Amino acid sequence: MKLQAPIKGIFFDLGWTLIAPRSGNWMLSNFAARYFPREGLEEARKAGMDYLDTHHLLSTMEEEHALFQEYYTMLAKALPEREIRDADIKAITDDHVYNADNSYVFEDAISTLEALKGKYKLGVLSDTWPSIVPKLKAYGLYDYFDCFTFSYELGVYKPNPQMYEDALSKMGLPPEQTIFIDDFTGNLEGAQAAGIQPVLIQAKPDADDTDKMPKIKKVSELLEILP
Repeated sequence: MKLQAPIKGIFFDLGWTLIAPRSGNWMLSNFAARYFPREGLEEARKAGMDYLDTHHLLSTMEEEHALFQEYYTMLAKALPEREIRDADIKAITDDHVYNADNSYVFEDAISTLEALKGKYKLGVLSDTWPSIVPKLKAYGLYDYFDCFTFSYELGVYKPNPQMYEDALSKMGLPPEQTIFIDDFTGNLEGAQAAGIQPVLIQAKPDADDTDKMPKIKKVSELLEILP
């Protein structure tokens, strides 16, 4: 499948598009894995995610810290035999919120953004938390973008239509003149419903797959399929 010209704006997801977690898990860094198993705790994890999802409208990193401190407390309560202390939970939360080194930038991300900057309007459209802003600056990614739509500012996640409406409003282009790169087909179907052209990136292990939209294995391949 091909993208349709003209394209004047490009929206990027962040996770598994431009950056990825070193541990392979966004919620459990290598530091957190000292305390929590990577597998199991399904009931506690689900309750924790439900808590995060219902408290997602945030403004500050302090609010994010309080939110994740409760999340990790819920996991700790499911492991009483490990005797995870309040001080441990604070250290885990500090690491999650403030440690930019828990993620890394894909090796072709900056060179791709360099090639696109000035030729297209570039935006971020991502499910994330307030700490992403200093992290993007630490990674050297922030200044490449003209606009940002972060889920925590709206209190909803993709594929909620508000996410795409906000992104299009900020970019100021007709939706058909924009594309969105994401690793989840459901998010891209939401973009399609808003009129945005989708591109599935399959950099993530066990990535989604579909024949209904253009696909790339890594972000630099975008340069090869742009019309």
